[in-house]
Amino acid sequence: MTSDAAFDLVVVGSGIAGLYCAIQARERGASVLVVTKGAIDEASTRHAQGGIAAAVGPGDSAADHLRDTIEAGAGLVDEEAARILCYEAADRIADLVRYGVRFDATDGAVALGREAAHSASRILHAGGDSTGLEIELSLSSLARRDVTILEHTLAERIVVEDGRAAAIEVYDTAAREHRRYEAGTVVLATGGAGQMYRVTTNPDVSTGDGVALAYASGAEVVDMEFTQFHPTALVLPGQPVFLISEAVRGEGAQLFTTQGERFMPKYDDRAELAPRDIVARAIHREMAASASAHVLLDITDRSGSWLAARFPQIYRHCLAAGIDMSTDRVPVSPAAHYTMGGVRTNTWGETTVPGLFVVGEAACTGVHGANRLASNSLLETVVFAHRMVERLYSPPDPAPPAPARTADALMLLPPGGDGTPPTATQVRELTWDRVGIVRHAEGLREATVQLARWAGTLPEPTDRRGYELRSIVTCGRLAAEAALRREESRGAHFRSDFPEPAEAWRRHLVFRHPGTFASSPGVE
Repeated sequence: MTSDAAFDLVVVGSGIAGLYCAIQARERGASVLVVTKGAIDEASTRHAQGGIAAAVGPGDSAADHLRDTIEAGAGLVDEEAARILCYEAADRIADLVRYGVRFDATDGAVALGREAAHSASRILHAGGDSTGLEIELSLSSLARRDVTILEHTLAERIVVEDGRAAAIEVYDTAAREHRRYEAGTVVLATGGAGQMYRVTTNPDVSTGDGVALAYASGAEVVDMEFTQFHPTALVLPGQPVFLISEAVRGEGAQLFTTQGERFMPKYDDRAELAPRDIVARAIHREMAASASAHVLLDITDRSGSWLAARFPQIYRHCLAAGIDMSTDRVPVSPAAHYTMGGVRTNTWGETTVPGLFVVGEAACTGVHGANRLASNSLLETVVFAHRMVERLYSPPDPAPPAPARTADALMLLPPGGDGTPPTATQVRELTWDRVGIVRHAEGLREATVQLARWAGTLPEPTDRRGYELRSIVTCGRLAAEAALRREESRGAHFRSDFPEPAEAWRRHLVFRHPGTFASSPGVE
């Protein structure tokens, strides 16, 4: 395939991570191409309600933020990466303000909310519960000015030549044309993989494409067993899943069974403000005990006018569904929300394939460990996207080493099978039932075998649905295999047959595609 053009930087993905690094690289004079499979503003960023965490309030500190991040991560947080995250937060917030993001303020001071597992009020929000949308619109407006953008274009393959990412091959779904773009550097900023599950707060675009692309190119993938299930999603028959932000509980909302019993205090002293994994499993257990499809979230002590001002999106959405949050308890249940694992990077966004960088939810920097602290995700995108651009265009002296390849990286079962390929719905049902909130060996073995069979039946994709199906099968296989091997419970990964954490498993599971580089099975 001949090359259509060459760019210094080719970015796949148009959420906050991709647009932020594209804008910053362009400010440094780089030629930049952004490739996105939908419209530029369809990314996950616009759906982020809660806000962005930063220790900028009186009495708070980066050290306190770091301590909370490490505690939430259940023993697997990379402390160097987390320190960078927390101590560079204020500067990155200043960047967003410079780019036009208008954070909410009260009496001239930035308004700070409280969320679960934070020891202080440190969540900045914009437009109440429209933080992600505000950031996405600000950045996309800037990017349109002088960044080349290809919308409705799928990244098919990362071209690795002489051991280095050198180009990407794409498919223009409107023109139905395959193209190739040479790249000085390839950046994946494609978001998470929540769409590999039947119930998820993630938008349709979150199919794990970046992880699948990087894995196929030989990059290492890590921690895929750790998917965060958000405790409180509005799941109504015939309607899309809708997130009820952590911030609602931060403002005092309480959880009740369908029989009217408040239950979180019996699970954790922090009650509704316990870490997300604890709250999600508590809800799951109460739902099972009462054979109910949901529990109830109560914030009826707040007026309708207050709720409409603080949570405009949530309040409007609930009203449209026939629920007045000021008088009605909201039916909620857990949903897949955030992929803690992803493509293994160092603190500069570099992967184990030279020339390939990954930022945002598609990356695994180690800052989240086994369980992400609320509102650290938007912060992670800007902190590490900034560092990636610094690494490329203002290199530190001496230059940091790229991450070393793991000699004993794990391999998936060889794909094999014949018959009819699965539908996306079949894959999502399997992962939700077998690789979901509560896991055990028998179900995980069934999932790994079935997903390997399905992988062997997939034809070469010819449209967006085909590419996305390949991605969710790949991500599902990585998650199921990692969850089966990790014989303990830690953070967001819970095994009913191994319900306690084990010190021997305070380590990471790293995977590498068997067809790219020779290596032997094992764990890091």
